[in-house]
Amino acid sequence: MMASWTVVSTRLYARPHLRDRRMLTVDLLVAFGCLFATGLAAGPHYLTQAAPLSAYWFAGAVLATGAIAGVRATVLVALLYGLGDLVLRDLMGAAVTGATLRGVVLLLLAGTAVGYMARVAHRAEERFARAVELEARMREREQIARSVHDSVLQVLTLVHRRGEEAGGEAAELGRMAGEQEVRLRALISGIEAPVQDVPGTGDLRELLRAQESSLVSVSGPAEPVELSERAARELAAAVHAALDNVAAHCPEGTRAWVLVEDEDAGVTVSVRDEGPGIAEGRLESARSEGRLGFARSVLGRVHDLGGSVEVLTGPGEGTEVEIHLPRS
Repeated sequence: MMASWTVVSTRLYARPHLRDRRMLTVDLLVAFGCLFATGLAAGPHYLTQAAPLSAYWFAGAVLATGAIAGVRATVLVALLYGLGDLVLRDLMGAAVTGATLRGVVLLLLAGTAVGYMARVAHRAEERFARAVELEARMREREQIARSVHDSVLQVLTLVHRRGEEAGGEAAELGRMAGEQEVRLRALISGIEAPVQDVPGTGDLRELLRAQESSLVSVSGPAEPVELSERAARELAAAVHAALDNVAAHCPEGTRAWVLVEDEDAGVTVSVRDEGPGIAEGRLESARSEGRLGFARSVLGRVHDLGGSVEVLTGPGEGTEVEIHLPRS
């Protein structure tokens, strides 16, 4: 019976849809049945010399309990085995020996270890599944965002062309639509282009000076601020996105200042404006509403590089975005 059930249970446990508590219950019933069948195959003297015939074989059911039902169920089954051994000895009129206690201890150790590892493996599998699901959602979200951007680009192009044709105030509106179209195309290109590490270095100072204008002042050290090309490009893109936020959300004519600090520990870039500031919780609420401009263009880029971003703001106090990138 023990040999036959070993073959049958191995095949059944190999099927995921049968690996449940119902199968485990049947396995335990067979295991306890074989335990008490010792009374039919051996005499009282045998139990004074060794454990019941099915003692070591019984461990298979305990290990299955640990893998399926967890540590607590394993402890319960091991204690029930000890109780069953005592009942069997009482029915057979055999003396109680240390074999009963040793059997319970061994089952507790083995079953607890398997139960713990099974729980750890189950949690790891769940986390991996959530990570795969999250990655799929992010890809879908990127695709939707790109299609939305494409439709917006078409509308801006149409407004630009019709505004130039109409002239007058419509021409000014068309000109503004054309400028926004160019910016949006540049933003989409930056999002869609794969970021790869390339050999060589780039001067962050020169990349940021290209963004100077009548409203944006850039200050930095006299010598080049050399970073890897990827880091320099991504930091410059993050600063550009922060300046775009100033232009989009602050009153027209709001000035902004960019300060670059090159230190041994890393590079710090500060973007400060004299706008109205950001209300407390506004960034979090925008992210929860699905508006990921700042999170994607600034936070995402810097975090991918291993840096950090700190936003200092308050109503009527302007906003300062401080980006720090460690040299390591």
